[in-house]
Amino acid sequence: MADADGGGSPDVLENKRSATRYQVLVEIAARQPAVSQGEIAETIGVTSQAVSDYVRDLVEAGYVEKGGRGRYEVTKEGVDWLISRTDDLETYLERVNSDVLGSVEVDAAIALGNVAEGSEVGLVMRDGVLHADPSGGTATAVTVTSGKKGEAVGVADFEGVVDYDTGTVSVLPVPTVTDEAPPDPDVISDHVPEGGLLAVAGTEAYALVSRSDATPDVRFGTADGVAEAGMLGLDVLLVAVTDEIPRHTSKLRDRNIPHRVLDSDDR
Repeated sequence: MADADGGGSPDVLENKRSATRYQVLVEIAARQPAVSQGEIAETIGVTSQAVSDYVRDLVEAGYVEKGGRGRYEVTKEGVDWLISRTDDLETYLERVNSDVLGSVEVDAAIALGNVAEGSEVGLVMRDGVLHADPSGGTATAVTVTSGKKGEAVGVADFEGVVDYDTGTVSVLPVPTVTDEAPPDPDVISDHVPEGGLLAVAGTEAYALVSRSDATPDVRFGTADGVAEAGMLGLDVLLVAVTDEIPRHTSKLRDRNIPHRVLDSDDR
């Protein structure tokens, strides 16, 4: 038996016969007790005669028990065999995902200068967006596509940590139309972060911002979107209707993003 933990392929992937035998037993388990060999053949892409041969082999191995015409059931030994092979497959796929696919993960970054494919670049975060610096940096990657300054390029083979601080989210509550009067629109400009974002959540909040001198960067400020902006280092002023706020603060707490709820009278 191949050692999936050690990097080899599981038994069921060693050859086509092993893989098909596994597939046939899975299909019998899914369809028992009334099993149509023709349906199995169509599902896994082999002939009905081939399925008949595999079923006979599984019966002889003690993995399947034959009842009346067209009736089959997987035995305890067959279930144990399926579980062991499936466990091997899961272990193998985990290794593929982490060691193989993870090592070739490709992200996009904005080029800070002209870069050629295969170049080593530094990685920096600016305005919440990953950038590729041809002059290098403490965190590096290798470009998998070429690009001119300002274009998006693919980067992989990451080393180091991109250095940036998490942003802060300030939340300005706005009452619903059936509650108290909204705050003075001038309070918006007092709290918009320099170089940050102004996000809006709810119609009453949008109406308040529309009456101010500020322009929202994010018209539909979802909890995930605001939290992601903070996570990527952007300071955010979220103007939100009061019944939207718990959803946002819960998400911010879950992701450990610094935040505060403002008093609308705090100028």
